[in-house]
Amino acid sequence: MPKRILVLSDIHANLTALTAVLRQAGSFHETWCLGDLVGYGPDPNECIDLIRSLPGLSCVLGNHDAAAIGQINLETFNYDARKSIRWLRETLTPASIEYIKKLPEKVVVDKVTLVHGSPRNPVWEYLLDIYTASENFEYFDTQLCMAGHTHIPLAYLVSEDGKTIDWALPGVGESLRLTSRAILNPGSVGQPRDHDVRACYAIFYPEENIWELNRVEYDINAVQVRIQNAGLPSRHAIRISEGW
Repeated sequence: MPKRILVLSDIHANLTALTAVLRQAGSFHETWCLGDLVGYGPDPNECIDLIRSLPGLSCVLGNHDAAAIGQINLETFNYDARKSIRWLRETLTPASIEYIKKLPEKVVVDKVTLVHGSPRNPVWEYLLDIYTASENFEYFDTQLCMAGHTHIPLAYLVSEDGKTIDWALPGVGESLRLTSRAILNPGSVGQPRDHDVRACYAIFYPEENIWELNRVEYDINAVQVRIQNAGLPSRHAIRISEGW
């Protein structure tokens, strides 16, 4: 069996979505998690515990993770996100807090750079356009960088001659063979924002340099009920059923 690496990002305390992803993904050799384990959703401690149990884990710090432990000022977030983070700070267990505190902002594993936001600004910067992405290629030395944060599955690809950069929205189950430098985003497990409400993740086959995007349905209503029962903003419940 070729080596399979599960690539996750932006779980956002959505245990039901994470469980559905793991069930569909099957067996894999390593797990690369691109941050934002917590925020928005109702299951922060459970998601951290489950992620920590996965094989060959490499995980980086996301902006919501950092805010949850006081490393980012609450005023940098919108009203609903601030409310969620205040709830998080009261809800996280000491073990969860200690785990988040140890997460690095950037790691290089198997000659791939892992960040949450961007190589230039690992926690905060969004890669949403070709211009911003093109500037970021000089901030990592590996062929590939994997980043999350936008909640949108995207690939920024350098041409074979190295002169241009293009972008792609890989289709579900589509195999993208990576022959040049690229920045890859696996989308969001817990709160997709590309108007497809299914949990999103990727499988990376390092021996063939193949990137495969996948999606899976999960019980959104059950998560919405837990969000409401926790007293979290209703907007967090609405958006996971609409994909924005």
